[in-house]
Amino acid sequence: MASETDRPLKSPPTMADVAELAGVSTMTVSRALKKGGPISEKTRRKIMNAVDELGYVLDQTAGTLSSKRSGFVVALVPSINSSNFADTARGITEAIENTGLQLLLGYTDYLIEKEERLVESMLTRRPEGIIVTGGRHADRTRRLLSAAGIPVIETWDIPDNPIEHVVGFSNAAATNALVHHLYGLGYRNIGFVGGTSNRDTRGADRRLGYAQAIEQLGLPRGRVISFGKPPISMEQGGEAIAHLMSQWPDVDAAVCVSDLSAFGALMECHRRGWAVPGRIAIAGFGDFEVARCSFPRITTISVDAFEIGRAAGDLLLNAIEASREGRRIPPELMLMPFKVIQREST
Repeated sequence: MASETDRPLKSPPTMADVAELAGVSTMTVSRALKKGGPISEKTRRKIMNAVDELGYVLDQTAGTLSSKRSGFVVALVPSINSSNFADTARGITEAIENTGLQLLLGYTDYLIEKEERLVESMLTRRPEGIIVTGGRHADRTRRLLSAAGIPVIETWDIPDNPIEHVVGFSNAAATNALVHHLYGLGYRNIGFVGGTSNRDTRGADRRLGYAQAIEQLGLPRGRVISFGKPPISMEQGGEAIAHLMSQWPDVDAAVCVSDLSAFGALMECHRRGWAVPGRIAIAGFGDFEVARCSFPRITTISVDAFEIGRAAGDLLLNAIEASREGRRIPPELMLMPFKVIQREST
């Protein structure tokens, strides 16, 4: 019996597959996929339904890349101005350096709808592998990635239902550990500052980890401020801490969804004359440079963003090498470490 590693890599759906499912010819499918092609609207809808069901993406390189080696890989990140995601991209770049592969980078702005459009657009160029951020995607994105026939790696999260490979950590567990750390320091009225929506799924998981820890420790619940669309800015962090203190004056510590919002909260406390940590303790997430250079320095969760990228890049290279030989490697889960960094803000 063939081993898992000997099994052939799944091939992406073809135009012929679409034609068979829709009950038309491949020529009709080709016309439907070209804007203004001379076919009826009923037939076009039938074909597009088949395209969506199969996760088919038009191969724009088919005429020029007979080897099916495009020579590039894709990485999608939520933001290009986040130092963490910039470090992740740098780690991927280092991993694939000197391999002949090039990195094509896209950013989703924390929107699963934009991720869906980017995935479809990138797949038309037939990359040899793709790295995405997070483990929650639109249903169609999952279908496209599952049907693409190339290695897929999800990062910065531990998905409940991985598409294939994972390089990440539990954001909920990390924030849970941070709340327990604050409890160990003597804080008992701990609030949370996050965004107004769950489009930042990692932020939503951090809020969940906070809520779980509060429940476990028997602390006052519900002290959550949702303020600003993710990613929350420094300015929004400042406004959020003011709202938190206004609603719950007895709050003695605030867990912020990121170091940027924590820094904004810290500056607002300075402006209002609230001693940190004398009046209120401030903690963040990410170990950004601003957290290490602020006064007081901010307690945070440290995750090696560069190493996440490098590990994902190394795993992608192994998977691509196998796929070029007509094989696939078994789905792999790489758990990345995190740790609480205690500083003067708490």
